[in-house]
Formats: sequence, C-alpha cells, structure tokens
Amino acid sequence: MNHRDDHDARRRVFLQHAGLGAAAMGAFPLQAFAAGRETLPFGNGERELVTYPGKRPLLRVTTRPPHLETPFSAFGEGVITPNNAFFVRYHLANIPKRIDANTYRLRVGGHVKQSLSLSLAELKALAAPVEVVAVNQCSGNSRGFFEPRVFGAQLGNGSMGNARWVGVPLRAVLEKAGVLPGARQVAFNGLDTPVLPQTPDFIKALNIDLALTAEPLVAWSMNGADIPFLNGYPIKLIVPGYFGTYWVKHLSEIVVMDHGFEGFFMSTAYRVPDNACQCVPAGTAPTATRPITTLPVRSFITSVAGGARVPAGKPLQLKGIAFDGGSGIRKVELSEDGRQWHEAALGKDLGRFSFREWSFGMAAPRKGEFKLMVRATNMQGDVQPATASWNPGGYARNVVETTRLLAV
Repeated sequence: MNHRDDHDARRRVFLQHAGLGAAAMGAFPLQAFAAGRETLPFGNGERELVTYPGKRPLLRVTTRPPHLETPFSAFGEGVITPNNAFFVRYHLANIPKRIDANTYRLRVGGHVKQSLSLSLAELKALAAPVEVVAVNQCSGNSRGFFEPRVFGAQLGNGSMGNARWVGVPLRAVLEKAGVLPGARQVAFNGLDTPVLPQTPDFIKALNIDLALTAEPLVAWSMNGADIPFLNGYPIKLIVPGYFGTYWVKHLSEIVVMDHGFEGFFMSTAYRVPDNACQCVPAGTAPTATRPITTLPVRSFITSVAGGARVPAGKPLQLKGIAFDGGSGIRKVELSEDGRQWHEAALGKDLGRFSFREWSFGMAAPRKGEFKLMVRATNMQGDVQPATASWNPGGYARNVVETTRLLAV
C-alpha cells in the first residue's frame, strides 16, 4: 500500500485504455452550472447552488475537489435520498474523469494467500448480492453550528443521505483471497489521487474483525441504479453505521495487513477525543484521541424549515427522520419547552442502519413565534444531549435540534 508510484502508474495506464465509446463508461466532465443561492443559518453561510452531471442543484462547499451538500429540503421528500440529491465529498483534487467498467479491476493483496485482480463480473459472482439501507453521513456534518467556530468546511445539516445499497459482503472478497493468520487491519484505496507529491493519499482502514463481519459491502448499486459517478462509480465500500470517511469511492485496492495502518487519514485526521462524549471543553485540545467510527443517535424535523410561517389555529402535522449507528431507533419525542416531551409515531422500519421516519400531530399553535425540539433514543438507551458538545474537528454533532417557527 505504500507503493504509490506503482499505484499511480497503474491508474494512468488504466485511464489511457478506458475508451470514450465504451458502453459501460462512466464519465464526469468537471463543469458545473449555477442555479441560485441559499443561506445557511450561521456566519458566512451563503452558498451557491450548482448542478453537476447527474445531480440536481446542490450547495457548493468547494469546487476542487468537488464538495457538495444536499439542500435540507430534500430530506422532506422521503426516507430514501434520491441519487441526484445525494451529497458529494472528495478529499483529493485529482479525481478520475472517466471510468470504463469493462476494464476496471479491484486489486486485493497484502497478508493473504493469493493476490487478486477482480473484474466487476468476477466481483459480482463471488457471492449472492446483499441489499442494505444505510445512512452515509460526513463526519463534519453540521460543523458550521459549532460554537466557538472550528477549522474546516462550514457545513450545514445536508452532508448526509440514506440509500439502498447492493453489493457483495467485503468478507466474501477477503475469503476469496484467503486472509492469513495474524491479520490486524484492512486498508482501502480509490482512484482519486493527490495533486502534489507531499499530499497524503486518501486511504482508510478497518479492523479485521469488522471487515470480516456481514455488514461492510463492496457495492455497485445505489437505489436501484449504478452508483453515480460523483458518489463512487463503479464500486464503493459501504460500512453501515460508520461515518462516511470510511466509505471509499471508486474502490480499486484492498490490502490486508498484519499491523496497524498509520496513514494520515487514520493516524492524524478524522480523530475525536478518546472519551465517552468524544468532546473537550470548548477551545481546548484533547490529551488523547482515537479514530472516529460510528454514528451517534440523531433526529431532525424535515416537513417544515426553520423560520417558516404556519397557520395559527390549525393543527400542525410534522414529519422527520431519526438514525444512529446501527442499534435502531426506540423512540422519537418532541417538545416546545424542553421539559414536557411527547412521543411521535415511528414509520416503517427499513433496517437498523437506515433513516427511520416519524410523524407527529400537534395542537394548533397560537399566533406568534414558537419553537419545536426533537430528540431520539436508540435501542441501547442513548438519547440526544440537550447541550451541544465540542471537539476541535467539529465532528459527530448530535445535540437536540431546535426549529423556530412563526404562527400567523
């Protein structure tokens, strides 16, 4: 995994032989078109709405590499996030422009009995396809709401999405290669590469015990279609319950190791304070850290946006979503004052890694401003905190959300 020159050379050869006329071609011209503006509710929150191929207007965070947020209104359309509305997050600016599925290969090596170079057809034939509905959430989702402000992309609540993923279990790939005794971690790399030689490649790693469970998938389908180019075509690592930093796009290389992986995006970046709340007093530095892993319990109101006007004297029907890292949602509650809480009705259960829709009918509001708070409790008994915690990375926000409305 440390042979970057050889890896980059293989990429160049691969791209040179990827013909533009191939039927299985995915292509992405680096061109976006402006489609308006939206202002997020924090400092410097104005964002341009842009459209890329295969995407509806999304909020542009950066252009190179592409980093696009989903407008929050999209989550009111249903519990499954449409492919054209799904957020986009790259770390490296040198992303592939075209990929021919007919010549694409997934290489597997390292601490295994036999190295592999799998075509997509061979990958799909390894095991019966598996479907999972799972939330992909950026570690820094909602970072713009941290107080005091932290370094990094100032994100609203739209760097998340929920989709139906189809693929083969990662463990089927590893079993085909034959994991040798003593294996400790598995590292994953994709086709995006650094522009400058001193920039670290984006490589993530999972402990071998997790890699050999049934949950992680090597997926090729998203909501019944090929995974969109900007979300990782033609194959993507899916790690249900874990933050999106592990969901490697354009997956091209898997290496089993008999030691811990020490790459930048594991040993330095995407780390949280090593304590129960993953937090420290605001403005301070942690004494010890660990890699970020699973999603904390979280919930949102999606049927009405903050600042909206609603009819006074008429009952208000609310809907929203809740999710966590895989234990499942036990209940969702709403409150106007933070003291008296009322339980919402839960919608269809699409699986423990999915958004869980909820609904709640509240009494007619009187004229004037009022607020609504929503909190979720998962099957382990974890409940969203009333007070926001803080960490230097601006990661894993899950405070009780408050939506302010005006009854007229």
